[in-house]
Amino acid sequence: MKIKRYTAESMRAALAQVRAEQGPDAVILSSRRGPEGIEVIAAVDYDEALFADANRQRGALSAEAAAEPPGAPPPAAVSSPAATMPPKAVRKAAPAATAAPPRTAAPAGTAAPAATAAPVRRAVPVLTSAPLLRRAPVPASAASAAAMPPPEPLPNGRTDMSYALIEREMHEMRRLIETGMAGLSWSDTRRQDPLKARVLERLSDMDIAPDVARAIAAQSPRRTTLENVDNIPLALLVKHLPTCIDTTADAGGITALVGPTGAGKTTTIAKLAARWCLKHGSKDLALISTDAYRIGAREQLTSYARIFDAPMYPANSAKELQRLLVLLSDKKLVLIDTAGMGPRDVRLAEQLAALKLGAAQAKVLLALPAQGEGHALEEIVQAFKRVSPDACILTKVDEAASLGGVLSTTIRHKLKIAYICDGQRVPEDLHAAEGRRVWLVKAALRLKQGAPRFRDEAYLARNFGGAHAHG
Repeated sequence: MKIKRYTAESMRAALAQVRAEQGPDAVILSSRRGPEGIEVIAAVDYDEALFADANRQRGALSAEAAAEPPGAPPPAAVSSPAATMPPKAVRKAAPAATAAPPRTAAPAGTAAPAATAAPVRRAVPVLTSAPLLRRAPVPASAASAAAMPPPEPLPNGRTDMSYALIEREMHEMRRLIETGMAGLSWSDTRRQDPLKARVLERLSDMDIAPDVARAIAAQSPRRTTLENVDNIPLALLVKHLPTCIDTTADAGGITALVGPTGAGKTTTIAKLAARWCLKHGSKDLALISTDAYRIGAREQLTSYARIFDAPMYPANSAKELQRLLVLLSDKKLVLIDTAGMGPRDVRLAEQLAALKLGAAQAKVLLALPAQGEGHALEEIVQAFKRVSPDACILTKVDEAASLGGVLSTTIRHKLKIAYICDGQRVPEDLHAAEGRRVWLVKAALRLKQGAPRFRDEAYLARNFGGAHAHG
């Protein structure tokens, strides 16, 4: 039997050393954590009976040594041929050593023979060094449990990383399986429904979000007689684009514009007021500003009011806003310019609550900057949902590098588009969205033509393969 101690950083590394040096038949006798890492004691040709017998003999010798009177001379170790025998010979000699008769005490008054003057130590088979025999032998059935000990805290506060490594490898394996299955599923989709696959590819090229692209492609026809199938994705996108006809510039009413900082609310208010003045004059027009935060915000709206020859009133609270709306009840069109705040601003809730309380009867339009990223636009819509906007105005379309994000957001939330702003000119760059749906989709396509394509086969398979695992 060959016993050896191995030390490694983790149980996995220690088992690898045992397997490499002693082979797959090695038996784990013990494992513990030491200052240098995981310490494992392994053996080859393990004989549990021989190991237990050696421990019993060692315990008997320890008991004899404890029974000797103090001051007695140390026992002389008698060498035995078994100590120098090979392992197999030791196994055969072990029963003979255990069969030796026990030592008996000499009668009183008689002298002990010279041969028994000093206590004789029995021969013990040399299996390994003394420190290794202090542990009880580990049965072979417990070797698997010893091979995977629970994570124990290290002196520096860390834990055993073997489980973390296994978990990470399992996540990697799961990801590889999902990727492979998604690739196969996407290949089946391209083969069985090529028109649907073409719609998904074209919408992805326009930066349409995957969930919106899947919803649109689900209504694609199975067959078509069109020669140019590239027009089908555009037609489906136009069909799903939500728009509405807004009557603010025609019939009047009370309209409030809300939106994040820099979305172009004040300029859009000026465009709507100019449209009204061109049709009805400025006699029945009034402007209100609730923006008391941004420096120069009211001055800009005051300048527009002076050009239109219309009054402009500031409102710093919900009560002031209510009072002004009662005072201006004879005006046919009242436009309210609100303070621009980001969706994470802690003051936004207070501002929107004041608007709902002070102008509960007002129609709310959300200014949505078209150049924003998809996740940023999603935050904006979620933050301003508490005032239930009736429609939105796509601003800064001329500054956008892609319209896929803003189109995806409006389709996902079914947020109707009332106007499109594609410039700073007042009021020329304000257009009703109902008559420009095709133009808006073509503009989204035109912005991505010639641009680097980031939607490769891996992106399409991952998002449209339909092989996502649960959990």
